[in-house]
Amino acid sequence: MFKRIVVGGTFEGLHDGHKLVLKTAFENAKSVVIGLTSDDFAERFRTRKVSVYTNRKNALGEFVKAFDTPYEVVEINDSYGVATIDKDMDCIVVSEETLLRAEEINTIRFKKGLPKLTVIVVPLVLDSEGVPLSSSR
Repeated sequence: MFKRIVVGGTFEGLHDGHKLVLKTAFENAKSVVIGLTSDDFAERFRTRKVSVYTNRKNALGEFVKAFDTPYEVVEINDSYGVATIDKDMDCIVVSEETLLRAEEINTIRFKKGLPKLTVIVVPLVLDSEGVPLSSSR
């Protein structure tokens, strides 16, 4: 059991891939930090329109209320959020698609003298045609 797990993303159209990442975090942590991209940041790197922050945060809250694990949602304005500065975090849950970001976070943490995060990688969830689920399709 990890002390404090971090996950992050836009969580647009909360799909089964997002839910697997969240479920894995909540089942393995004493507490979870969900870094949710701000409207500004989401608009800069997404090619499609994204729901407003409040709606995405509410959808997350609806899903995670099924878990007993304490959590907080923090607004993030870059690709790393609080994962590079929170000394109490000890794990990050990512998909195969976002593993590189976790490695970048650990490099930054190491340079700052913070312990590296254990990385849990969940597999991509495929649709009925064998294509990975994505909010951008």
